[in-house]
Amino acid sequence: MSITLVLFDLDGVLCDYDRSARVAHLAALTGQGAEAVRRAIWDSGLEARADAGLMSGEDYLRELGVLMGRRITLDDWLAARRAATTPNAPVLELARAVAARRRVAVLTNNSRLLTDHLHRVCPEVGELFDEGTILSTASYGATKPAPQAYLRCLEELGTTPAGTLFIDDVDSNVAGAIQAGLQAYKFIDTEALAQELAARGLI
Repeated sequence: MSITLVLFDLDGVLCDYDRSARVAHLAALTGQGAEAVRRAIWDSGLEARADAGLMSGEDYLRELGVLMGRRITLDDWLAARRAATTPNAPVLELARAVAARRRVAVLTNNSRLLTDHLHRVCPEVGELFDEGTILSTASYGATKPAPQAYLRCLEELGTTPAGTLFIDDVDSNVAGAIQAGLQAYKFIDTEALAQELAARGLI
C-alpha cells in the first residue's frame, strides 16, 4: 500500500539525546549526585509512568521534586531536557523533503511536558512539523512498542496503519509498529535513511 504518512521517532532520529547531560544538569541544580538523579527519574519508575500517561505533568514535576529534595519547576525540567537534546540537522532535512510530498508526524515515548513545549527544547523540530502532529505516547496510555500507542496515534491523525511508514532507532519499537500493522524502518544513519526514502519515492 502506498505511504500517505511518515511517522518519525524523536530521540535518536530527529534529535540526538544525551541522557547523561540531562542528569548532569539536574545534579548541578539540586546538589544531588548523578546516581541519585538516575534513581529518582528512571529507577523509581517515574519517567515510565509519565511516558505512558499514568500521571499528569504537574504530578510528575511534584513527585520528582520530592524524590530530589528540591522543587523542580517546568523551566528547570525543560532546561535539563534542552541540555540533552541536539537537532539532527541532516535527518531534519530529509523530513523536510518528505513533507513536500507526504504528511509527516512525530510519535515519541515521552510525557506531554516535552511535546507541549518542544519549541523550547528543540525548536528546529517544532518549526518543521504542523501543529497537532508532534505526539507523545502519554496521550495514549501506553508506550512504544505496545500496539495501542501506534494505533491510537494514527486514529488521532486520521490515517491507516498500512499507509504509514514508521521510523525509529530501537528494534523493539520497529517490531511493535509492524505488529500494529504499520510499515516500519529501523534508523541507523542518515545515508541509509535517504536511500530508503528515495527507494519508496518519498523524497
